[in-house]
Amino acid sequence: MQLSAGLAPFARNLVAYCLSEVAAKASRLLVVVAVARTMDAAAIGIAATALAAADILKALTENGVGQRIIRADVSDLAATCRTARRIVWAWCLSLFALQLVIGAAIWQLSDDVRLFWLVAILAGEYLFMPAGLVHCGLAMRAGKLRQTAAIAAGQVVGANVLSAGLAVIVPGPLALILPRLLTAPLWLVAMRRLQPWQPDRSVAPAPLAPFLRFGWAVLGVEVVKALRVQADKLVIGALLGVEALGLYFMAFNAGLGLANSFAQALSVALFPHLCSATDRRAALRGALGLSTALISCLVVAQALAAPYYVPVLFGSNWAGIADVVSILCLAAIPGVIWTGTAQWLRADDRAHVEFAVTLGVTAALICTTAILAREGLTAIAWGYLLVATVTQIGAALATLRPVSAISHAERA
Repeated sequence: MQLSAGLAPFARNLVAYCLSEVAAKASRLLVVVAVARTMDAAAIGIAATALAAADILKALTENGVGQRIIRADVSDLAATCRTARRIVWAWCLSLFALQLVIGAAIWQLSDDVRLFWLVAILAGEYLFMPAGLVHCGLAMRAGKLRQTAAIAAGQVVGANVLSAGLAVIVPGPLALILPRLLTAPLWLVAMRRLQPWQPDRSVAPAPLAPFLRFGWAVLGVEVVKALRVQADKLVIGALLGVEALGLYFMAFNAGLGLANSFAQALSVALFPHLCSATDRRAALRGALGLSTALISCLVVAQALAAPYYVPVLFGSNWAGIADVVSILCLAAIPGVIWTGTAQWLRADDRAHVEFAVTLGVTAALICTTAILAREGLTAIAWGYLLVATVTQIGAALATLRPVSAISHAERA
């Protein structure tokens, strides 16, 4: 397929991030295979509880600071980076302290001190992140998306390979947790070497207000998205117990976990593409059409293959979750369509619209999971697919209809 000159760089960046996500999730399968054969569902459920709580909080790091760096005018870049540096340091240290408090609260509620230590270990990531986040934003602004994709994949693959090894040697929840902290320095060193930067102290920091106006909506979106991904696990754990949660955790990682990574790849590649485009509407149409076609083919192939690879990879004891894996895979397709729409809203400085829609979608998915929990995991998966499709595609059509109308008027 022949691509236009403007679409070709986006396609290369999208493929790079898709490959990065595939590498990360393929290595994640090593972990899933290892724990499926060495740990019981209850132990997996304990680790899943700690990971879900930490990942919801980690969404708070997505506060729009990196995207402010990408969008900044050249004349304002030095000042923007100085303010961004101050924000990320204060923010990450606050999150480190907050996660320790949350870990203590989980300990008190569950009467299981292991959960506190698992959550506390995960909090250590916040001590490494702030020294590299401005460098990451500048690298993406400079068009180094393939390099940032490789760095991100390298960290995740390293953590997953280490987890798989630990799961075999010393099976237990810690095998799924500790490698995320141990590999955090690798990301930091690689990002600082990719995009060297020092703050220009001769320039006054940019005002804080624009960061707050843009950042609150982006922050809200990312927190709600994390809730959408993790809250169903917490609901299942609360209503059905840690063994059922362990089963669902395995199905989610083998299904929607991989498929959703393509939507994540799209969001990272599309935002800089839209910000640099001279005709943003045309850029959106081309990029969204290409992404939906490419990613839908991959997702459908994965869904069809699930009944074959689940028992082979995880063992015959897990063959019963194959249907759940297939159904959850398909839920990624409406997610891709809404992800592209959401990046359009951010590039158009309307992240508040994305926040409102994401909040509604998440509330609908959590309610559906709670209602269908007693019917079993297959019913939960079908409910997730149906609600995700109706809400996300409906919201995308409503949002993009004015864009299509303007484009038709211009051609006429």
